[in-house]
Amino acid sequence: MVLLGIDPGLASTGWGVVRREGARYASLGHGCLRTPAGEELGLRLLTIHTRVAELIREHRPEVLVMEHLYQLRDGNVGLSVGQAVGVVRLAAAQVGLPIAEYSPTHVKLTLVGNGQADKHQVEYMVQRLLNLPQPPRPDHAADALALCITHVHSGLSRASGTGHASAGAGDRIAAAIAADEARRLQHLKETAEEPS
Repeated sequence: MVLLGIDPGLASTGWGVVRREGARYASLGHGCLRTPAGEELGLRLLTIHTRVAELIREHRPEVLVMEHLYQLRDGNVGLSVGQAVGVVRLAAAQVGLPIAEYSPTHVKLTLVGNGQADKHQVEYMVQRLLNLPQPPRPDHAADALALCITHVHSGLSRASGTGHASAGAGDRIAAAIAADEARRLQHLKETAEEPS
């Protein structure tokens, strides 16, 4: 099984590719896609989309794993991260690639056993599990690799909705769209209930 992990961001999008064979893991590569701050927003998003699409074509993963963003404190940062997430989702949807999402707390709990673990603890576990000579850098790439390992250990994709990793890609995409719509409606409901 080959997994592509993505830690999305407008300035830096971390990526990592992990192959799992039985109980063994191997890193097939990791890095960070960067876009210049002064560049027009559309061009920055196009760069992220193009590079993620290239990674998908090159590695042919069975699933794309991303960090699930529940709540963003800074509206500006949240908007730019949301736009990056959108073009990553588009690249996956264009080839029928299912998406699984995990919260940072879930990743930390899975890898370290503590949902409040710091980045160094997560990086150390990624290094050990993938038998890397040193912790992966930059930290966005380490996060992407950690997402892949989390997906394998969790044994199910949030996108599948069934708890079975072998569900068809079309079913996973439909379930992911339904789950996204449910989250969107819940957010709208919660926003409408907040006093102005």
